[in-house]
Amino acid sequence: MSRLGAVIRDFWTIARSPAGALGLGFLTLGGFVCGVIFWGGFNTGMELTNTESFCLSCHEMRSNVYEELSHTVHFSNRSGVRAICSDCHVPHNWTNKIARKMQASKEVWGHLFGTIGTRQEFLDRRLELAEREWARLKANDSLECRNCHSAIAMDLTKQNPRAADVHQRYLFTGQRTCIDCHKGIAHELPDMTGVQPGWSEPPELVDTRHRVP
Repeated sequence: MSRLGAVIRDFWTIARSPAGALGLGFLTLGGFVCGVIFWGGFNTGMELTNTESFCLSCHEMRSNVYEELSHTVHFSNRSGVRAICSDCHVPHNWTNKIARKMQASKEVWGHLFGTIGTRQEFLDRRLELAEREWARLKANDSLECRNCHSAIAMDLTKQNPRAADVHQRYLFTGQRTCIDCHKGIAHELPDMTGVQPGWSEPPELVDTRHRVP
């Protein structure tokens, strides 16, 4: 018992005044090791929340948007490259990723309290959810699209003439961003009645397309 008491006293002395009981080098090394452990645990947790299995653990995602995604070219295609939820909804760079995770915490809250418990509740709120995501992508210049699609890597000669023309005139010049034209490519569109399109075809392109040679 006396030895145990001595150990407890020594521990208490160090805890009350670590700098007086331990060397500066030991404290620095200990702080570094603790920092590495904390950062590793934090980053691992962040990456786990980016996995497809984590996203699909919520029935709202699994039964609605994931089911729709499974029928699109982003899920199955000739090259075998598949985009998962985080590829399209979470930026890759760290600061934007953290901001997105904080924003997405509201979705976890909604899951816990059953905001969207049924398919019908999802359909009733589909337009609201879609417009919120379109606005977010518009504001960040379609940052998640650019996780995979790079303007500088586009080979316009392999695109149809109209797509190549639109990309060159509007995407490359920054007048428009990906989400302006590419809504509904991974999930079904909501009822668009009364919704203004994000981008309308300019008159000069319409004239060119319909002009008789």
